[in-house]
Amino acid sequence: MGRIASAMALGLCAGLALTAPVALGAVTDDQVQKLIERIEAQDQRIAELEKALGKPPTPAPAVAASPAPSAPAKPAPAAWADKVTLQGDLRYRYENIDQETAASDRNRQRIRARAAIIAKPQDNLEVGFGLATTENNDPISANQTLGNGGSRKDISLELAYFNWTALPGLNVVGGKFKNVLYRPGKHALLWDGDWNPEGFGATYTNGPFFANAIGTWLESDSNSTEEFTFGGQIGASTTVGEAVKLTGGVGYFNFNTAGKDTFYGSDTAFADNSFDPLTNLYLFDYQELEVFAEVGFKVAGLPASVFADYVKNTDAEEFDTGWAAGIVLGAAKSKGTWEASYAYQELDPDAVFGALTDSDFGGGGTDNKGHVLRGAYALTDKWNLAFSYFINTIDQNTGTEQDYDRLQLDMNLKY
Repeated sequence: MGRIASAMALGLCAGLALTAPVALGAVTDDQVQKLIERIEAQDQRIAELEKALGKPPTPAPAVAASPAPSAPAKPAPAAWADKVTLQGDLRYRYENIDQETAASDRNRQRIRARAAIIAKPQDNLEVGFGLATTENNDPISANQTLGNGGSRKDISLELAYFNWTALPGLNVVGGKFKNVLYRPGKHALLWDGDWNPEGFGATYTNGPFFANAIGTWLESDSNSTEEFTFGGQIGASTTVGEAVKLTGGVGYFNFNTAGKDTFYGSDTAFADNSFDPLTNLYLFDYQELEVFAEVGFKVAGLPASVFADYVKNTDAEEFDTGWAAGIVLGAAKSKGTWEASYAYQELDPDAVFGALTDSDFGGGGTDNKGHVLRGAYALTDKWNLAFSYFINTIDQNTGTEQDYDRLQLDMNLKY
């Protein structure tokens, strides 16, 4: 105990020795040196006392080192979730078809399911891969009829493309991609909404002006009926005042089909285009000149638009024109919103390449005319109910004119 008391006394003396100079005035360098020597002697004495008592020596207090300056943190690479998105939709449809020459109405249940993975490996590049339901690999429809004993349903390649922003306002796409061509009112006079071109495309915008172009293979294998189709549109879109948007333009598309056989389906599946019944070959090319216009505005706070689309095949000898016009009111995009539309269409047999026009109007193909009514209501932001009703006349130029009515009731969900 005497040794411990002595150690405590030495510590007290050290404390007094440290505080005394401060209390008396300024501390000289000589005084500081003497204090350091005295503290070291005291530390030595305390260590000897602790050793005598069998205790481990108390380590001298460490002087904290100044932290080294840290290097600037490198930005973490973007996670895969920031580069890749999954998107898709599901449609369940009830369909009734009433064709005048059929013995009875046709009723069926159909689904369309699509899913796509979209990646952005760099800021100016998008790459996509998508799958969809299919029936006989139809190029203009992803519908699949339910039944056949609950059999497995087919899935096919829907998308496989790149989209490169080459310059501000200029995008180049390639592969199997969504149609980049402008469709006024989203009407399908020339192109069915489910058709995805295969080849290359480009879009360009500069202020009010725009241009769209495609080069697509109907058949790329030289062992078959090879055919590369190309065309494009130029136009302008401008706003008048605060609520009126005007869009207009022209297009030209070239199908070198004369003297060639069909590209999809049976050897007589010409989709109402003219062909030689002896050789089963197309009679004409389809050199389609298009003129279109659309006006967007507001009605009682709702978005609305009217549109018109006209096309003429400059290679056909007759039955060479088609046109459509309509109005759209509202937009079923968010919960509680709705939309309604009406359109009228007339399409001569050789006005357009029939294999790519609307697959629903008149049962698909050309040589038809009539009305289509549509409506939709959004139950949520991702779920809506919709209907389409086609009141058409078909085959008016073949001597077998008949009525063709089609009702579709849809439930659409997207993610």
